[in-house]
Amino acid sequence: MTQHNANNQRIKREYFVYLKEARRQGEAAVDAAAMAIARFEAFNRHKDFMAFHHQQAIAFKKHLAEEISPITGKRLTKATVHAQLAQLKRFFQWLVLQPRYKTKLHYTDADFFNLSEKDARIATTRRSRPCPTLEQVEHVLANMPTSSVIERRNRAVIAFALLTGARDSAIASIKLKHLDLAKSEVYQDAREVQTKFSKTFTTYFFPVSDRAKVILEEWVHYLRNDRLWGNDDPLFPATRTALGETGQFEATGIEKKHWSNATPIRALFRAAFTDAGLPYFNPHSLRNTLVQIGMSTCSSAEEFKAWSQNLGHEHVLTTFTSYGKISTERQGDLLQGLRLGRRPDIGDPSAIADALMQRLREEGVVAPKG
Repeated sequence: MTQHNANNQRIKREYFVYLKEARRQGEAAVDAAAMAIARFEAFNRHKDFMAFHHQQAIAFKKHLAEEISPITGKRLTKATVHAQLAQLKRFFQWLVLQPRYKTKLHYTDADFFNLSEKDARIATTRRSRPCPTLEQVEHVLANMPTSSVIERRNRAVIAFALLTGARDSAIASIKLKHLDLAKSEVYQDAREVQTKFSKTFTTYFFPVSDRAKVILEEWVHYLRNDRLWGNDDPLFPATRTALGETGQFEATGIEKKHWSNATPIRALFRAAFTDAGLPYFNPHSLRNTLVQIGMSTCSSAEEFKAWSQNLGHEHVLTTFTSYGKISTERQGDLLQGLRLGRRPDIGDPSAIADALMQRLREEGVVAPKG
């Protein structure tokens, strides 16, 4: 069976350049497109894209619907299928506009990569994301061992994630100079820190945990005073490995370089939570934890806007729609309180509503008055 098609390879390279240079997509987005196209090519036995017919799209949809994930051992989720098909639809819509393909393909054929309306709704439905409570994170920090420098670093990573809500890629790339303990702030400079969409912004410590702040302060003091590390050195250095007495590579300490990716951070989160007798919560889940705390703590629209901005969100609605789902238990508590005539003490409702509407107008979400 053919494993390669030269014409396809050439046009794919053009498409990936288009995504990167014209559409300003990052490496991860280009890789996602490449994987989806390669999956379709393998199914289609590497037939030339010029021979594309909408029946191929229909057959591929059926194939994905029945494919078994090698990771879960179950059929691919609707969300996964939807994402793969969306990549292919965009690719063929771009392809039909290219000179050599205009007379061979039909623009509407790409629509056959669409899922049914029912399946599309299932695939795109926002579901509640499990996140730890503040008490659970505090429990993890209290139970993490501290006998080695690696263990102290790992505990400081979780403390930092709780205080700042930083994404794991940012944590892996942040330097000592970006942290100002005196001001309780972190300058996430996109020139050096791997932030989402390469945004630069300042984060102040969320007022959630004195324990976490002490842990982080002790870690920074160790790096600067005991190890004499400077501003350009990593805040959370990679693990140094060397041959041990058994002839196997072993962790022997830390070295003055950043982690190459966020995989070790996710691994240490998994170990810390499971060792504390809790389910695994990934680093990103602490952002959800912080939003839940903010929703119950902030007493005005301005306060919640500041809380949202501290997470790196330009628009407060991003925080509401992506992270702000009320848990089922909290939903029940609020409704029970209303049935009993209790109302939360959140200040003047009219003032809060007016402030929120004004903020939405400023962000262009709501049309201005008049």
